[in-house]
Amino acid sequence: MINLQRALRGMSPPQTDQDRAERFNASMAKREAGNFYWGFISLGYHERMAIYALYNFARQVDDEADSLGANNENLPARLAVHRDRIVRAGRGDFGEDPILRVLAEAMARYKIPERELQMLVDGCEMDYTQQRYATFDDLKTYCNLVASVVGRMCVRIFGFSDPVALERADDLGMALQLTNILRDVREDAVDMKRVYLPQEDLTRYGIPEAALSTGEIHPGWNRLVQHHIARAREFFVSGYEVLRYIPRRPAACVKTMAGIYEELLKKIEREPHLPLRERTALSKTEKLRVVVKSWLSSG
Repeated sequence: MINLQRALRGMSPPQTDQDRAERFNASMAKREAGNFYWGFISLGYHERMAIYALYNFARQVDDEADSLGANNENLPARLAVHRDRIVRAGRGDFGEDPILRVLAEAMARYKIPERELQMLVDGCEMDYTQQRYATFDDLKTYCNLVASVVGRMCVRIFGFSDPVALERADDLGMALQLTNILRDVREDAVDMKRVYLPQEDLTRYGIPEAALSTGEIHPGWNRLVQHHIARAREFFVSGYEVLRYIPRRPAACVKTMAGIYEELLKKIEREPHLPLRERTALSKTEKLRVVVKSWLSSG
């Protein structure tokens, strides 16, 4: 009898397709999400699984654009496959696709509009059709598609007390994307042949586009960096207002993700030439410091 009881205690319920899909999404997010994963872990189970699936889908679409390259003529057709996946997820037709299975549940549970997911694909398609942005207003259109709309969908998953939360999420997504653009200046120019810094800013501060690839320092670079950081911080200030409208645990998630990106900005501010040399990053210790601070301030 004792041996039977021990055996029963050691037995696990059979794994369902949903269990396996959720495990797949959790593993992929942990492997791929980088800075964002540190925020994800503060969420409740259902919210966390929905965010994992949303992130994983966005990552697949983004990787499609990056792996094929901005000038690859096959990109629109490949992205059309992801557009169809969104439509199928919206009607609960996910087949054997583990990301789509969990994403479909999230769309239904949290009322994520199909159109917002399609906007994300629109943004990635812009990397095929446009590799330069004349003005900041032009860049904002791109950032809205690849970042702000993601923040908006996250807030739908978190829950909110006032629809203005969606607008503040747009601003926070803009702040994060502007930080990405500065962080990845050299990588984007060299590997992807893309320049996201507005051409009007490069001209204003006397920075030839070639310098982004070669790392050559020009007198106006520091002032351009200061200008870009000030612009990003304006969006951080407005974006942080979202915390007033979402629950405590998601607030810790948002504070963690945004806090890590603010620390990246501070690092670049202290060393403005860093983005011309390498991709700016935080150490694990620096990230943990942000996590602890975010959790304590959300308690």
